[in-house]
Amino acid sequence: MSERETRLMRCFAAVFPELSPEEIRNVSSRQTGHWDSLSVVTLTSLVQEEFDIEVEPEAIPDLNSFDAFRAYVENACCRSSQL
Repeated sequence: MSERETRLMRCFAAVFPELSPEEIRNVSSRQTGHWDSLSVVTLTSLVQEEFDIEVEPEAIPDLNSFDAFRAYVENACCRSSQL
């Protein structure tokens, strides 16, 4: 597991403490009743702080799983390192 993924796992664990690490890796808005608008706002805020990135508001509806957040963070971090 990469450092970024570990940091992202910590963000998800803070929002979804009832999920195991394996469940976090597979979590999506369709699979858990715990995923609601408040959890999305909290998770997005944590990810922005943790990775010092700006999540574009229009991207938020697509950030509906751990994998989607991981891909967004990877892209955002790659873009910022190219600047």
